[in-house]
Amino acid sequence: MGNCLHPVADDSSTKLVPEDNAWSEFLESYEDVEYNLTDVEAAAPCHSCTLFDHSSLPFFILVSVLGILASGAVLYALLRPLLRWQVCQDRSILVQLAVGSTLFSIMVPILARGLSGAFITSLCHPARLVSYGSAFAQALMIGCRACLGPKLGASQAPGLRLGISVGLWGVAALLSLPITLGSDTSQGLCTVTFSGEWEILRYIHAAACFAIFIVLPLGLLGAKGLKKALGRGPCPWIDILWVWFIFWWPQGIVLVLDSLVRSRAVMVSTCLAQQALDVLLDLAEAVAIVHCVITPLLLARVCYQATHASLSSPPLSAIQSHPDTLGSKS
Repeated sequence: MGNCLHPVADDSSTKLVPEDNAWSEFLESYEDVEYNLTDVEAAAPCHSCTLFDHSSLPFFILVSVLGILASGAVLYALLRPLLRWQVCQDRSILVQLAVGSTLFSIMVPILARGLSGAFITSLCHPARLVSYGSAFAQALMIGCRACLGPKLGASQAPGLRLGISVGLWGVAALLSLPITLGSDTSQGLCTVTFSGEWEILRYIHAAACFAIFIVLPLGLLGAKGLKKALGRGPCPWIDILWVWFIFWWPQGIVLVLDSLVRSRAVMVSTCLAQQALDVLLDLAEAVAIVHCVITPLLLARVCYQATHASLSSPPLSAIQSHPDTLGSKS
């Protein structure tokens, strides 16, 4: 990965070291002139400090391979016609979460800094659409599962289940349009620039990430606490699958902070602070990418808990009347 301690040389940067005899003679002719070298160094351009460059390609490939293998294994287990897995009441949601994780894993290498070429640039926009669309869809499905619980089971209202699934994926696709349109395919690389007239899309994308990855889970947690305190109706269904949001919380927070800095609502006065923000952006992206490896493990754990709870509990009708007994404790 990139090294922030050694800034990349730039032709436009300020060079303070003499390079030839002519420059040395020029400086000797002004020996008596007083100047502050610190001021000159402060006026030099601030190099962007990035962790992802061509050397980070193995990281992207490793995460992609592990994510595809893990998601594929869980997806195969969920779709296999075995009686033990069929008792998962929300199996349809778990399958869609596994599909979203698989799609994200497949797109990861295309978004890597180390790959370039005509083939990569042709897939840049679809890769952004699929990767962020799958991430938004997973977040919305976890939230929908928390609200509806076993009502999304295969034995109840298949038309409602299909409509909800299509609606969630459609909303996720719309939310991923800003980052898709803001992608750039110049110089054979798939990057996010939001240049020119697309600058407004940066703030829309940051707002969407903040709403889906931060506001949504916090709102459901607040609703759960409020309903439990007032004793009104069933509380939102929360279990280990909510660990998924931990991998996207940094992304939502750092993108909003970066947007505030770019809009000058928050001023960054030093080059070190700007470089720290650049590092945080890359770290948040790395943590978000790793989610495609962890999500299949969370899905396997949830289905394992639901299967054992269903096999050792009263009949299905009794379980559906008490959704908190299915899965893990709320």
